[in-house]
Amino acid sequence: MAEHNVELATLLGDLDADESGLSSEEAARRLEEHGRNEFVEGERRRLVDIFVAQFQSALIWVLIAAAVVAAVVGHGVDAALIMGIVILNGIFGFVQDYRAEESLRALRELAAPTATVLRDGEQVEIPSPEVVPGDVLVLTAGDAVSADARLLKATDLAADEAALTGESLPQSKEAAVLPTDTAVADRDNLVYKQTTVVRGSGRAVVYATGMDTQVGAIAAELGTVEERETPLQRDLDKFGRRVGLGVLVLAAIIGGVLVTGGASLIRAGLTAISLAVAAVPEGLPAVVTLTLALGVRRMADQNALVRKLPAVESLGSVDVVATDKTGTVTEGQMTVTKAWVHENEFTPDEADIDDERQRLLFEIGAVCNDAAGENGDPTEVALVESASAVGLDPKALREDRPRTDEVPFSSERRRMATVHDERSFVKGAPETVLEQSTQVLTADGPVALDDETREQIQTTADGFADQALRVLGFAYGDPAAPESDLVFVGLQGMQDPPRPEVRDAIAQTKDAGIAVKLITGDNRRTAAVIGEQVGLSGEVVTGNDVDAMEDGELKDAVETHDVFARVLPEHKVAICRALQANGHTVAMTGDGVNDAPALKHADVGISMGERGTEVAKQASDLVLLDDNYATIATAIRNGRTIFDNIWKFVAYLLSANFTEVMLVFIASLFGLLVLPPAQLLWINLLTDGLPAVALGVDPESGDVMDRPPRDRSLGILDPQMLRTIGGLGASSTVVMLGLVYWLVTSGSSTEYIVSMVFTAFVVVEFAKLYVVRWIPGHPEPNRWLAVAVATSLLLQLAVLYFGPLQRAFEVVPLTLADWGVVGLTTLLTTIPMTGVVWLLRKRAPGNGKQAVGEARPQQAD
Repeated sequence: MAEHNVELATLLGDLDADESGLSSEEAARRLEEHGRNEFVEGERRRLVDIFVAQFQSALIWVLIAAAVVAAVVGHGVDAALIMGIVILNGIFGFVQDYRAEESLRALRELAAPTATVLRDGEQVEIPSPEVVPGDVLVLTAGDAVSADARLLKATDLAADEAALTGESLPQSKEAAVLPTDTAVADRDNLVYKQTTVVRGSGRAVVYATGMDTQVGAIAAELGTVEERETPLQRDLDKFGRRVGLGVLVLAAIIGGVLVTGGASLIRAGLTAISLAVAAVPEGLPAVVTLTLALGVRRMADQNALVRKLPAVESLGSVDVVATDKTGTVTEGQMTVTKAWVHENEFTPDEADIDDERQRLLFEIGAVCNDAAGENGDPTEVALVESASAVGLDPKALREDRPRTDEVPFSSERRRMATVHDERSFVKGAPETVLEQSTQVLTADGPVALDDETREQIQTTADGFADQALRVLGFAYGDPAAPESDLVFVGLQGMQDPPRPEVRDAIAQTKDAGIAVKLITGDNRRTAAVIGEQVGLSGEVVTGNDVDAMEDGELKDAVETHDVFARVLPEHKVAICRALQANGHTVAMTGDGVNDAPALKHADVGISMGERGTEVAKQASDLVLLDDNYATIATAIRNGRTIFDNIWKFVAYLLSANFTEVMLVFIASLFGLLVLPPAQLLWINLLTDGLPAVALGVDPESGDVMDRPPRDRSLGILDPQMLRTIGGLGASSTVVMLGLVYWLVTSGSSTEYIVSMVFTAFVVVEFAKLYVVRWIPGHPEPNRWLAVAVATSLLLQLAVLYFGPLQRAFEVVPLTLADWGVVGLTTLLTTIPMTGVVWLLRKRAPGNGKQAVGEARPQQAD
């Protein structure tokens, strides 16, 4: 069936549907029959595939090759140990990959869009996957189209179909029959799944869902799209490969030295190869992904849904938050508190609906309105409630004046109009309504709108705005020209108070070195008053001011001004670009379809979960599920904590690897093999295992919001990281070499020396865990870290005191006195490591507050 070419009555008949939508029972039956409205997901990775993927690293294959060589030449114990540890590493990586994949899958489900449909004759919002053929979609500007559908009616409707057709310009839509051979891109009476409505409104009956849609057909051809690695993962992988190459060279040198010193060729080769593998933390990318995934799940529990994992890294470096006012800084629950008609200012409580002017003022507010009960824009809901408050029945008014046409609101015109049999009703920003008005309604009827009255109206509107009221103008006109030669009726002023927690949240973000910019479409006075109430003062810049500025002037303005009023979507983009040109990392909020460009340009785009359009949500990195500014501060706090934890375990692992390499290398220069292959691999397993994961979920540091933002351009391997690796690695290397010297000069046996160095190294690394976690600040106790260390110590004790493991690792049990030496070695190592941390914190930017990452140079705020 060519849905674009048949009469609506025929299509509705074929679908067994009508323009009033489906009943709930019929919709449930069709959902069972047709299946969910979603693409068939690619085959999930089998558990065995995830496990096998752990062994695809080139270095892992080198290790396996070493095990084979050991077995061939008769070193079966070494071969078994190496393969056992390789398999254990594989199991560990498998668990992390599986958990990360499940966490990401859950996040994708949380981010699923919704659709507004007619069910049982009422508008309801349902999950998009539950849309079925025959459903009637209710479409408004900003909505994502949930399925392929034929338009029943359209009012100035246009859709962005670039995702489907590649057409960059919006496609105007109309409910008309088209020729059979009309191309998909020209089928103006159809709307398609995964396109977006950019203006107007309409209704459409669904004829295809899921894989039967146009986009579904493309999805079937393309197959599934794999998850991309985060930039952080790519940086770490690149670093690991470079280190691996360097260590292979070093391992070759060590192998040569060992052979020269008398070690067997097999032993020297195994040591060199195992050292190369041990020096590169193979499990690091999986740990990073797991930490990010678990972190964003925690953020979702706190009303911040991260849609794109790289945003977590960006949150740690945000130094400017550009936020909307309405519903984010304020409650988003508007209440009309003042009104005005010609020569009469009053409150709704004082209203007299026997006065034709007052009655008509509230009637226009209720009828020129798209709110359905409590659902809709807060401003429109407030107008409906104000009409009810003065004794009118909004539902009855709408029934008495059925809408025959409309001119939807747009951010450019800043007004809307509805057309009825006898009149058109208009509401919008007072100045835009006044511009189209030629008369004013007085107690004696309409009279010409002279300059004096026009100025009086504007002065009254400004007075309302000075009181932090949002002001709308109301007028009526001729249906033939709904927005021309209007009769101005009056004003209504409504209040949307700041959320009580926002002032403290803004103060907290400022203390964290983050500037806050309040951006609103409201007028200058309203923006100034609300800004003052939440701690953002100073001169207000308007959208017109932005238009008049050169690039250099705008760059200066965004540094010295915190409040922007009468801002259009293109102004948001300009402000964002100016801030970024000044070197800032910008988080930008938005909720409308036209905010999508600004959200995409921002380093972190933040959309609103409750009142945001679907296109804004899809363009964003982060969704505020409660539309609350305080949640932005919480998200930044969580983002910084997640990055802190990644930074800590990377610093910990790499400093351990640094010590391994230096200890084995320097000892080999004197012909000593202090850490044989099995021990090196065991140490790698213990440090890359439970302790690293536990460090990845460390509680936040107490000063995480007292530091300036980090410089994102440096990445995770910043100078502070390198100083940490070098300082901690050198400290433990020097003390461990001292232990080796004492053991050798005391005439100890080789097995005893290996046992002492092996055990002391493990215990020192566990002590280092607690040193590293204090670098960023003063975190709360981490019970998981304590459990991880205790478990790992038990494993080490098993190696020392369980006979078969003793023989496998070629170690001897330690006495109480030996443990005293191990404890002394740990203490002697911890003291210089603590000194290193003290020096790192002292020289860190921000008076020692910035210890993780280098701080961004702060600019004028």
